[in-house]
Amino acid sequence: MSRYPKHTKAHLTRKIAKRLSPGAKALEKDKMKYYMGAKLIEIGVDPKTAILRWNVNNQGRMEEWTCWAYWGESRDRILQAEGKL
Repeated sequence: MSRYPKHTKAHLTRKIAKRLSPGAKALEKDKMKYYMGAKLIEIGVDPKTAILRWNVNNQGRMEEWTCWAYWGESRDRILQAEGKL
């Protein structure tokens, strides 16, 4: 057994121009979901078992998008806090 705790969450951050069309923003979001899924597979997590949560921070002419993936204990804590578990 490992001496270190097993991770149960990951995040990915990108900066997106605010002026992008809704379609272009949707495409960027889809790309981030795909990349997060690939990263989860890379570390041995089934992407279907993870939940995603998003955060957007305004930064002048840019938006900083953060995609959080939660699985295992972190997933259960998030769902419990949201009243969905």
